Amino acid sequence: MKKSARAAIVLAAGKGTRMKSGLSKVLHEANGKPLAWYPVRRALELRCDPVVVVVGHQGDEVRARLEALFPGAPLKFAVQKEQKGTAHAVLAARRTLAGYEGRVLILSGDVPLLTGETMRTLTQAGRKNPVAFLSMRPADPTGYGRVVRDERGRVGAIVEHKDASAEQRAIGECNAGLYDCDAAFLWKALKGVGTANAQGEYYLTDLVAAAARTGKPAVAVEAKVEEVSGVNDRVELAAAAQVLRRRLAERWMREGVTMLDPVSTYIDEEVELGADVTLEPNVRLVGATRIGAGSRIGFGSVIEASTVGASVTVKPYSVFEDAVVGDRAQIGPFARLRPGTVLAEEVHIGNFVETKKTTMGRGSKANHLAYVGDATVGARCNIGAGTITCNYDGVNKLPTVLGDGVFIGSDTQLVAPVTVGDGAYVGAGSTVVKDVPAGALALSRAEQVVKEGWVERRKAGQGRAKGRKTAQPRKAANRRTRRS
Repeated sequence: MKKSARAAIVLAAGKGTRMKSGLSKVLHEANGKPLAWYPVRRALELRCDPVVVVVGHQGDEVRARLEALFPGAPLKFAVQKEQKGTAHAVLAARRTLAGYEGRVLILSGDVPLLTGETMRTLTQAGRKNPVAFLSMRPADPTGYGRVVRDERGRVGAIVEHKDASAEQRAIGECNAGLYDCDAAFLWKALKGVGTANAQGEYYLTDLVAAAARTGKPAVAVEAKVEEVSGVNDRVELAAAAQVLRRRLAERWMREGVTMLDPVSTYIDEEVELGADVTLEPNVRLVGATRIGAGSRIGFGSVIEASTVGASVTVKPYSVFEDAVVGDRAQIGPFARLRPGTVLAEEVHIGNFVETKKTTMGRGSKANHLAYVGDATVGARCNIGAGTITCNYDGVNKLPTVLGDGVFIGSDTQLVAPVTVGDGAYVGAGSTVVKDVPAGALALSRAEQVVKEGWVERRKAGQGRAKGRKTAQPRKAANRRTRRS
């Protein structure tokens, strides 16, 4: 084990029965990320190496998800086979940290609201003490361990609520369950932790009393209750997500972003926004999305893992997935840019237009009701309403290539593989199955036939037919009368 300034242990083994879910609690998402992502990120921000995640329930799934979210990070995993308390969970990481020297940060996998500032304060406070921990003062301390101090204000112990006397339960300062410890002290102290308590568990809080016995009492750093509150059920999960969204909205508004309704705006942690971006209500920005300066994202739009240039207008209810949009483009309303879409500057994609694995050159337009897939479109092209690239033959996806300055008339089918050369025109209603040379006009529709007077002749014919049908019953009736 290499020596580093600090390692971390993230406790993520619990099932979370109050979530009433088949999914491990730490995999439930708050603002687009699993709960365990947040403490792991804080540990990595502090350059903890390694970060040991203690898993139990659905441990393989937790490991796979975190490794995917933090590729290349110094993550390690330890298994707590039985849940016998917080100290028992930390001990599960001991073998993984064998030989480690330095400080060990201990975090909970269900506490997503910790800020970097609070974590830095905690780690700085404990530099000369065996233990530092976060405390809080909740409005209702019921259920929390109380921080017990001596007459000089030094921390002597943390007493869990079920084990506390009436006098101790009157204490307002409570344990938040997050620690920064000297590694040598940590493992030595945990050897002496027993289960002589109301719950019969191994309490990590016993570290505090052990520190007091050394003559170097633990240091308590008071944090905001909001930051250290854990998530135990769906109500608390939703509340945590709301706080995360609020924080991000406030951050970006202070950076020069306009949000018409911050409460209804959803922004993931990785999103980057330029100055003077405007986000209309119900916008959702997901994953590693980048929005350039001066762009406006319309009502109800969803943009995922995409890059949007400067001064782009995205009209309402447009959806992007893994797309790139150049400066000054205009998209929507109701447009869909699927993965592999790359649009150059000043491209127009209009209402009910879908693109997939397509590049479009500068100034090209597809303004109405079109599907452009597996295509390379040059600059200054016009793709008429109702045009589709027929890119799938039932087995393979095939390419369509349009040169610069191509004009495609409305209701055209481009049957791939096909190429339309620079400056060529395709007449409306055509089905193009062969390449079109540059500068040519392609037409494939049938010749129009005009029959003058046809409507009047049709009406007259219908009238005669109607008269014959109504006369027949009367003749039959006359015959019946004569026979009678």
